[in-house]
Amino acid sequence: MTNFPAKSPNSNSLPTPRKIRRSCSKELYRTIKRLGLFVPEEKLKEGETLYYKKVIGNLLWIGENISNRKLLADWWDEAVSPELAELWEVDQQRLSAAFRAAFGG
Repeated sequence: MTNFPAKSPNSNSLPTPRKIRRSCSKELYRTIKRLGLFVPEEKLKEGETLYYKKVIGNLLWIGENISNRKLLADWWDEAVSPELAELWEVDQQRLSAAFRAAFGG
């Protein structure tokens, strides 16, 4: 789901865990900015960990569909947003809309 840096044409390897974690963090930061709310540091870290674990658990599928942002945003809506909305105490539809605006899906 994350916005992985471009790979060289001959590279078939998946991104490193560090790159995945950083991408997840950036995407959630952009989402929070679009929501226009304050998320305490502790809940932000929990959200990043939740998102990171979901991405790692579904990494092969995400890697195969990396160029289809709409499909990735749909996956995020189903797999990540319900738990994240509950954690951050925000409306799920509003969170999903902010993520799509930030992610481009």
